[in-house]
Amino acid sequence: MVGIDKKELLKTLKSFFGFNAFKGQQDQIIGNILQGKDAFVIMPTGGGKSLCYQLPAIMQEGTAIIVSPLIALMKNQVDAIRGFSQEQGIAHFLNSSLGKADTIQVKNDVRSGKTKLLYVAPETLTKEDNIAFFKEFKISFFAIDEAHCISEWGHDFRPEYRKLKPIIEAVGNVPVMALTATATPKVQQDIQKNLGMLKAEVFKSSFNRENLYYEIRPKQQVIKEVIKFVKQHAGKSGIIYCLSRKKVEEIAEALKVNGIKAAPYHAGLDAKERARTQDRFLMEELQVIVATIAFGMGIDKPDVRFVIHHDIPKSLEGYYQETGRAGRDGGEGKCVTFYSYDDIVKLEKFMKDKPVSEQEIGKQMLAETSSFAETSTCRRKFLLHYFGESFDERHCNSMCDNCRHPRKKFEGKSDLHLVLKCIKDVKEKHKLKDIINVLMGQSSSVTKSYKHHELKIWGDGVEADKDERFWQAIIRQAQVYGYVIKDIERYGVLKLSKLGLEFLKNPYSVLLTRDHNYTNTDADDDDDDIITASRQSGTISSDQQLFGMLKELLRKTAKAKGLPPYVIFQEPSLEEMSIQYPLTIDELTKIGGVGSGKAAKYGKPFVELIKAYVEEHDIERPMDMVIRSVINKSGLKVFIIQNIDRKVNLNDMAKSKNMSLSDLLTEIETIVFSGTKVNLDYYIKQHIDAEKAEEILNYFKTSTSDDITEAINELGENDFSEDEVRVLRIKFYSDFGN
Repeated sequence: MVGIDKKELLKTLKSFFGFNAFKGQQDQIIGNILQGKDAFVIMPTGGGKSLCYQLPAIMQEGTAIIVSPLIALMKNQVDAIRGFSQEQGIAHFLNSSLGKADTIQVKNDVRSGKTKLLYVAPETLTKEDNIAFFKEFKISFFAIDEAHCISEWGHDFRPEYRKLKPIIEAVGNVPVMALTATATPKVQQDIQKNLGMLKAEVFKSSFNRENLYYEIRPKQQVIKEVIKFVKQHAGKSGIIYCLSRKKVEEIAEALKVNGIKAAPYHAGLDAKERARTQDRFLMEELQVIVATIAFGMGIDKPDVRFVIHHDIPKSLEGYYQETGRAGRDGGEGKCVTFYSYDDIVKLEKFMKDKPVSEQEIGKQMLAETSSFAETSTCRRKFLLHYFGESFDERHCNSMCDNCRHPRKKFEGKSDLHLVLKCIKDVKEKHKLKDIINVLMGQSSSVTKSYKHHELKIWGDGVEADKDERFWQAIIRQAQVYGYVIKDIERYGVLKLSKLGLEFLKNPYSVLLTRDHNYTNTDADDDDDDIITASRQSGTISSDQQLFGMLKELLRKTAKAKGLPPYVIFQEPSLEEMSIQYPLTIDELTKIGGVGSGKAAKYGKPFVELIKAYVEEHDIERPMDMVIRSVINKSGLKVFIIQNIDRKVNLNDMAKSKNMSLSDLLTEIETIVFSGTKVNLDYYIKQHIDAEKAEEILNYFKTSTSDDITEAINELGENDFSEDEVRVLRIKFYSDFGN
């Protein structure tokens, strides 16, 4: 750092930020920009990118313009800088969220020289009146954060970023710093070319995050698995990513129902609500955020302990950036992704209306993502290879599922040789799919056009246990181990590397593995409703000894209360208790048919009996106990309760929801049987004769069964309708059971 006093840098670092030393290449990057040179910074999430422009901005005369893609990110960064300074005006953001008065205040602070960092959105920067404003004050330098947004090959392409170069040139000749946490060699080239930074000093840190554990799971019963995972990591902060807003809401609701402090975060929510959710997460009032990909960019929370992907991301860049939000403090960081190839197919369908070039780019990104998910090689090696970094998998230290639970390896010398020979024989002009077609002897428009069927190698890959998936795995491993190069510019054409050419001449032993197969997973698993173990078609048998003890306790309790046993707890609830072993009133509420009201009113002796039984028999309870049923119609439940409170006629209520009265009664029964009290007296007085109502109530008070058919047979089917009996049964349950 010629001409830069390193002692002065360290002094400012300590006095303003409170740090004693720089991380990695921070001091070199800062020195570079202070010398008036352009810098391109590629640094993983948690590596300290922000400091690279914050410190030089504070040290220099003028204001640094920080281009940032998200309003939430800007607010977070501005709040952080203001936290270090007594001068509120030291940092501002200028974007569409500001009112007229706030905008005037920001501009006055900038003109006066108070403001050292001004955060702007790319859209803000390109407005004519703002360009005129930027010429009114001294700009120290431009910092383009999340610079991968410039590239169509980046995972979060923003066309507005493409317009930055002429704006920067129009404002003045000042240094430019581009920063990103994810940049493949192709994206890196795109960024530098578009910003006119081909001669910029490049500072590239290793992409390896040693503390992160990578795991891919088959996409089956995902919400249940997510709840179990979060419960196992109680008290630890986490982020769960989904591709759709609907799924975000569903999972957040499921977590909340199961006693986990969680909240949704997506663009469909009000901006104030999103900001409040973000603040609650930072203040640890929430354990989990369930979000679309918008959440997390620039969020300075170092102790996120897990990141879960309900859906596989659209690109490995996206995956890397999102998983990178875990363990930024160097502590524990678990990254779990649920994967099914059907999700890749869905994402491809979403692209069908885009221009052909965009579709090709998108498909290549998805192909890389599915390759990562399905590979049985070291995931860390695969990921780092994607970003142009070599890695010895022996250093993974079992920090990915494939290294922790390795698949059986086989001698792959002849298979690898066949793949490399095929790539060479087709003149290194074709993609993975075309190579597989040649090996398998499968005709396509490409093989016909190039007359591949005339090659000697045509069909040489056809063997009993070697299908398309097998050859796909061999080619993927050939890439990761450096025998094959993928030409991104030509949409994925495969070429031989120097190592590959040498192997063709002198083959040697190579151990390879078969890929994971996720084709039979439940990509569309109906996990809107989470069903506890006892309702899964009897897949888990109940503890018959405990079940008998619970039945006897129910009988005694019912006798003491002067009620039929079924009013207190029905047999399916007892059966579920004998599977799940609830030990607290809160856990009892998670049993089907037991709401908080019933649990509080009748539950104490039942959980005491179960607790004593579990201790006596040293029983290990299933994790499924933690999963509580989430009714997909929670909105309908609220609607029904609110309208009953308003004394709305049941027939009108059913009509407004396009339901029959019978279906509406079924919904009300579900609500009441779970322990919620409702008052239908207003409806009964209007529609059911008082004497008939009393007769039905008396029947249920003395009957040992709540079966409707039995009740009608006993009462007389000519005198009592099914709906009348059901309405009075609801009243009986509500009055005496809840």
